[in-house]
Amino acid sequence: MDETAYEFSADAARIDRGWVHRTLSEHAYWAIGRSRALQDAAIDGSRCFGVYRRADGRQVAFARLVTDGATFGWLADVIVDPALRGEGVGKALVAGVAAELDALGLKRTLLMTSDAHGLYAQNGWGPVSSPENWLVRPGPDGRASF
Repeated sequence: MDETAYEFSADAARIDRGWVHRTLSEHAYWAIGRSRALQDAAIDGSRCFGVYRRADGRQVAFARLVTDGATFGWLADVIVDPALRGEGVGKALVAGVAAELDALGLKRTLLMTSDAHGLYAQNGWGPVSSPENWLVRPGPDGRASF
């Protein structure tokens, strides 16, 4: 990624909620069809991060961290503009988030991915140790998908 062309930010005020909702609900297998109200509620309850084009400030990537800010976090809704995938924007986003996590000093941060294990491994994520100890409670629809 050309660092002169893009910048990472943890400033929640910069989040383009319309872009985030549109991109997730149209391009993210886990969020297809998610309502704008539900996405806005998720943003409001999370620490949010973005990557922006320096030239015009347009958002091109997003991630959110659900956390208590002290001991635990869950990284979710990581997405890059489909037209920019493969150009290092996702790497910059995840590296920026990892630096923010390090500053918080969380004991553990989880995430779930079906296809980006290598990207996250570059920033310290790995398989859950003792997966037999982890449980999930499905929602009212009976599904436990993220």
